[in-house]
Amino acid sequence: MTTDPRVLRQSEWDRWYRSLELAFGGVAETRPERELWADLTETERSIGVWDGEDCVGTAGAFTFSVSTPGGTFVPAAGVTMVSVAATHRRRGILTSMMRRQLDDVRSWGEPLAVLTASEPEIYGRFGYGVATHQMSVEIDSSRVRIAAPPGADDVRLRFVSVAEGAEACEEVYRRTIGTRPGMLARTPGWERLPLLDPPSEREGASPMQCVLAERDGRVVGYARFHNKPEWSAAGPEGSISVRHLDALDPVAYAALWRFLCGIDLTTTVRSRNRPVDDPLLQLVTDIRRCGVRVRDSLHVRLVDVGAALEARRYTAPVDVVFDVEDAFCPWNTGRWRLTGDAKGASCERSRDAADLALSVRELGAAYLGGVTLSALAGAGRVRETREGALAEASVAFGSDLAPWLPHGF
Repeated sequence: MTTDPRVLRQSEWDRWYRSLELAFGGVAETRPERELWADLTETERSIGVWDGEDCVGTAGAFTFSVSTPGGTFVPAAGVTMVSVAATHRRRGILTSMMRRQLDDVRSWGEPLAVLTASEPEIYGRFGYGVATHQMSVEIDSSRVRIAAPPGADDVRLRFVSVAEGAEACEEVYRRTIGTRPGMLARTPGWERLPLLDPPSEREGASPMQCVLAERDGRVVGYARFHNKPEWSAAGPEGSISVRHLDALDPVAYAALWRFLCGIDLTTTVRSRNRPVDDPLLQLVTDIRRCGVRVRDSLHVRLVDVGAALEARRYTAPVDVVFDVEDAFCPWNTGRWRLTGDAKGASCERSRDAADLALSVRELGAAYLGGVTLSALAGAGRVRETREGALAEASVAFGSDLAPWLPHGF
């Protein structure tokens, strides 16, 4: 066999995708899931490694734009469906696919590649840095209350079917895109993703339910969730699992959480993916009973350092020379002068003395403003060579709100 990847043919998708399923445990997805991913897969941006007739390696790249600090959207390849067959590990297949893919992304003129990782340590060696984190909560709703801001009682909540509420929910999502860095502008077809409701993801709970929040006849928020009834000798101990929740204003947001934490016969509300600075943390009466945990989410890779740093805005004026190390994409290696502010930026090759030395992985981690260059320096991953440059750049790269990836891909 050869480890050289080649572009996927449409006729090969079923075998290619089955190889992916086997690599992730072998459990076949439901028909709606497979149909959706078959429709969303961009075969011309997908690659596979083959051993005869057998697919032993898979990788794809969706066409995305990701929001960045300052509200700009930057083209990004959404790296996805990466797998290596268990029978073909330790043969360089993953490295060959990452090599081919990043070369392709560069040829497409997309300055960023982004991904979510099954294991967070895998992709650092290919230059990806952890740029966003997600918070999970497990609220003891029998003890925790949600503070109701003025006007909460003016929000009308009503149940609708998931299908009936789909268009209104998607419109709310579209209006929230760009309010935080790290969010993805969804192309047609992606509105189907949050509607998937495979029984395997319910963990014994109800089919997905939907509640709309309305004010003056207009939808201003929604929550989609599962209800899992459970009982003990002491009484009801049901739980709510929140799948999606968005709102256009703080009052509607609080009203939705108050509703979820007050559903009869339940004592727990869980959510797996919220921003790490979610306003929910300021609404609960007892954070100690909210079971807060944080994990990595979106990993970012600068494929073209100059184009990527020029494409975003900066919260404070910055003029700094980076000495960048990038062994996997050597075209990025060298010194780059970044000058910019809230209105725009330029980033060009420079012969000036470096102010900060770092690898492309650190630039990826800091790119969306959720990880500071100062924190990375504290871990020994950024080195300051001009006094004051670290603080200047760290502030400029920051974001008022923590970046957040609302859904995987």
